[in-house]
Amino acid sequence: MKIIDVRAYGIQTPVTTSFNWRKGLPGSGAVREQGILRIITDEGIEGIAVTQRAGMTVDYVQRRLKGMLIGKDPLLKEKLWHEIWEMDRLEEFQIMYMGLVDMALWDITAKKAGMPLYQLIGGNSDRVQAYASTVTYDTTEQFLQVADACIERGYRAIKLHAWGDARKDAKLCQDLRNHVGEEIILMYDGSAGFNLQEAIYLGKALEEADYHWYEEPMREFSIWNYKKLCDELTIPILAAETSDGCHYNAADFIVQGACDMIRTGTLLKGGITGSLRIAHLADSFGMKAEIHGGDQANVQLACGIPNNSFFEVLVWGKGDSIGFGYPDVDRDGYISAPQGPGIGYTFDWEEIEREANVQC
Repeated sequence: MKIIDVRAYGIQTPVTTSFNWRKGLPGSGAVREQGILRIITDEGIEGIAVTQRAGMTVDYVQRRLKGMLIGKDPLLKEKLWHEIWEMDRLEEFQIMYMGLVDMALWDITAKKAGMPLYQLIGGNSDRVQAYASTVTYDTTEQFLQVADACIERGYRAIKLHAWGDARKDAKLCQDLRNHVGEEIILMYDGSAGFNLQEAIYLGKALEEADYHWYEEPMREFSIWNYKKLCDELTIPILAAETSDGCHYNAADFIVQGACDMIRTGTLLKGGITGSLRIAHLADSFGMKAEIHGGDQANVQLACGIPNNSFFEVLVWGKGDSIGFGYPDVDRDGYISAPQGPGIGYTFDWEEIEREANVQC
């Protein structure tokens, strides 16, 4: 099998419902971006991968990736993964692009095998429990109302993205625990908003409220700070979400005792290949490798490994306008993996080519 063509599409769509993150971070913006990679082979099998940038996707594919891929065997995923890793030494790819090609190659491989991806990479389950991951709201009352709506929808686990104020966030987290009771699993994501002292203060409040994990409270370039945080707290620290370096960096977090759970996921951790390396590395230490949110690719990954617990689903809006980033959650709060061959992406290419703002 050979790659005979590589195409990329960048789509920008106006956002009808915007939302906010913590103080200091930009919100959702006025435009939703989507980049689509399409790898075409001489056997008629196509591999598809999706990311969150439009123009950048087309630029990377046109300028660097298309030339290196044409004529290659798409089943040699390890070889191509390392070629892109080497190219990153000079290109300094934005983190989402370290695994974009790899995802499309795994899509081809699973289609060639006639299997859904989760079965091909190991197969642990055909479904995964979802948790509702909130955006940032203005008041405690709004957070509580959204939590009620999520529980009504079937979610049994909720994660907060709050204001980025350690004392206010601590009180919110305890208020939410009092509101939902002991049966609902709660997590907190600091979105790297705190220094070490603030992170310790907030972490102790989360311990009192019996939160399931404490995620990324500080920027992840300081492993020493994360080790200090782990030494101070008993709540599990989930880290290495946005740090560069894929499994090489994840290994440093683990062996330095700078996390209790490790983040993995196709979008930020080198595609399927990089994500599996992190998951298997964590498993060798008896550690959870929790999958970041996303689309079908991360659902397949979550169902393919044994040491992941949840799948993250973004929740925004209020009242009748509440929206969920992955709509196919059943009444028990689970997401099922697509069962057709490959990852499960389907596109109308004629429509995509008409609507793409940029393409190559």
